[in-house]
Amino acid sequence: MLRLILLGPQGAGKGTQAVRIGEKYQVPTISTGAIFREHVKNETPFGLEAQKYMKGGDLVPDELVIAIVEERLKEEDCRNGFLLDGFPRTVCQAERFDQFLKSLEQSIDKVINIVVDKQVLIDRTVGRRVCKVCGATYHICYKPPKVEGICDVCGNPIIQREDDSEEAVTRRTEVYIKKTQPLVEYYNKKGVLAVINGQQSMDKVFQDIVDALGVK
Repeated sequence: MLRLILLGPQGAGKGTQAVRIGEKYQVPTISTGAIFREHVKNETPFGLEAQKYMKGGDLVPDELVIAIVEERLKEEDCRNGFLLDGFPRTVCQAERFDQFLKSLEQSIDKVINIVVDKQVLIDRTVGRRVCKVCGATYHICYKPPKVEGICDVCGNPIIQREDDSEEAVTRRTEVYIKKTQPLVEYYNKKGVLAVINGQQSMDKVFQDIVDALGVK
């Protein structure tokens, strides 16, 4: 059983590594970003509120984030562990989350922090494109579609998400660094932090994560 947290700003490669970790260790990967986008797409009250912050590149307020995460972790598939991608992002969220886990007689096993230089993060994210129908992701430099502007999977147009504009990405990265550094220190003091160099190949990043977990 593994209860894991994956830290790192957008563009650090968290999504890719989250899928691989989930497959290897048979735990559900829970992306708060994906949950937010699903709520926005369905125009739920939570989605409409979250969208106001996401469009400007701001972090969604703690109370909204915590409520949706706790609701998700109460589902059956999380009984034997989970991997959280994108939560917590502040010390306040982490403290509240620790209290929630304690009420369930649980605790976090490892916090994986993928580190990437600021300018690399901006370049990676601004170049990202996504299919508006099936959700497949691409990058204009690192993973372009076979036909420019068209999804390889379903043949529909790919777009740049509104929150992936250079202005929004730059602001979001700066907000992340400022607000999340205390969180890194929080988990480091607890002795559960593993720092991973995210500027290596995807395979090397994954191997470093496996080594840090110490579970085959």
